[in-house]
Amino acid sequence: MKFKLLSAVLLGAVASALAADPQPVISAANILTHTKILSSDEFEGRAPGSAGEEKTVAYLVTELKKLGLQPGNPDGTYIQNVPLVGISSTPTLSFTLDGRTLSMENINDFVGPSSRLVPQVGAKDTEVVFVGYGIVAPEFGWDDYKGVDVKGKTVVMLINDPPVTTADGALDPKMFGGKAMTYYGRWTYKYEIAAAKGAAACLIVHETAPAAYPFAVITGSRARENFEISAPDLNAGNVAMEGWLTLDAARRLFTASGKDYDRAKAAAVRPDFQPVALGAKATFNVANILRPVASKNVVALLPGTDPKLRGEYVIYTAHWDHLGRDNRLTGDQIFNGALDNASGVAQVLELARAFTELPVDQRPKRSLVFLFVTAEEKGLLGSRYYAAQDPLYPLTKTLANINIDGSNMFGPTSDMATIGFGASTIDDIGIAVAAAQGREMKPEARPENGSYYRSDHFEFAKVGVPSYYPKNGRTFIGQPDDFADKNINDYIANRYHKVTDEVQPDWTFEGAAQDTVFLLQVGWRIANGDTWPEWKPGNEFKARRDAMMKK
Repeated sequence: MKFKLLSAVLLGAVASALAADPQPVISAANILTHTKILSSDEFEGRAPGSAGEEKTVAYLVTELKKLGLQPGNPDGTYIQNVPLVGISSTPTLSFTLDGRTLSMENINDFVGPSSRLVPQVGAKDTEVVFVGYGIVAPEFGWDDYKGVDVKGKTVVMLINDPPVTTADGALDPKMFGGKAMTYYGRWTYKYEIAAAKGAAACLIVHETAPAAYPFAVITGSRARENFEISAPDLNAGNVAMEGWLTLDAARRLFTASGKDYDRAKAAAVRPDFQPVALGAKATFNVANILRPVASKNVVALLPGTDPKLRGEYVIYTAHWDHLGRDNRLTGDQIFNGALDNASGVAQVLELARAFTELPVDQRPKRSLVFLFVTAEEKGLLGSRYYAAQDPLYPLTKTLANINIDGSNMFGPTSDMATIGFGASTIDDIGIAVAAAQGREMKPEARPENGSYYRSDHFEFAKVGVPSYYPKNGRTFIGQPDDFADKNINDYIANRYHKVTDEVQPDWTFEGAAQDTVFLLQVGWRIANGDTWPEWKPGNEFKARRDAMMKK
């Protein structure tokens, strides 16, 4: 099926803008075909360092060559090598209290990998300290550590930001973004600050409701082979165990320590919270099996048509990887990753096709980079490697990153959403393009999930590049009001990071085709614009961009 947006009533500036935008014919069938192929059992779940990676990379390179795109690496290839280390961790964890031992069962009670690139780490009889949400945020007057020395100790902390409320019980918009999660709520930050404080281990208490996913998602990813970018210091500065406790395990620990978990959690919401020594001692060991993994980003280039501007770039990203195969499972062992993220890769391939088929006089003045990154599921490693260690094109010449992670497989919508709405002036472009399509742009429906920090655009944002992460809308044309909630909740509960994330019979990708037109026009406007996108005042990444551009 072909999809081309046509709007019957366009007035004033909107009509003018639409007339200037290219009107590509986007194929939902192409998106569906690429998704089916990449998520088929033949590709074995597309795990980095596997035979599935080899097949995926070969498929992408073949498709990009078919489109006539140039190699995206200046060395003349379509490949950016990403040196990773695979880490398979086998952890043990127990607590002693007054001579009693409380043993934790791996997978059922806790997950405890280590990111240190050494065969074994561990510690015996480390004091256990509950540090609330584990956050130090001077701008909010917040310090959960309160000067308590946790060097060499095991810290236990809560998931997400503290839900600080106003007198009427509503979330305080002046504290940690109100309903929206800040980076302080992400598990990556919590491990980072624990390491900075010198902790031996960090254990985050998982709760399904605030996390927005069950503990099975953690065991399905963190309890398997993990990856790190190869590092000369072997990640010696990281906490030795980067762990998670189930809520039930945490309650048992607190009860055995003579503490009330719910009371401690309630106290942690206040800025005057004081760390609590649980009177327990933790002993842990992590045995690591290490293997070098020569993974790859795949990258292609469409040069700009303006000789003066083609040395400036707009980057489209999608991660090609998923979770691979788990031989411990009976029955289906392959995590096919159809929606996450074969579908996003398929959209970028369709975007690339549409751009190459534009008439020459409609092609963008600046160059477009189509970047398919590895190891997103392992911590955004492919995008981090590109953005922080080896940008193939200067970041000072990179106008924007546009990221696609998951597609709308159910049908056209009358709206769209932006993750991190209001972060940069790209949002203004997106609002205008959506309006030209007859659609309304909205903020994300669940900012408390912290989605802005969970996909590849975030690594570009961290180095200052204005980054844009739009998602499909929730008002499906011709469908009942609860259609979006019903289908999204079903996917999260039954398919997200499970072997059941496979192409379904009712997936048409007509909505993805509609969104692909949007994504093309946003990128086209940026690549042809007279001004560069900018972070908006007050955004946490603005200073980084400003400093970069002054160099």
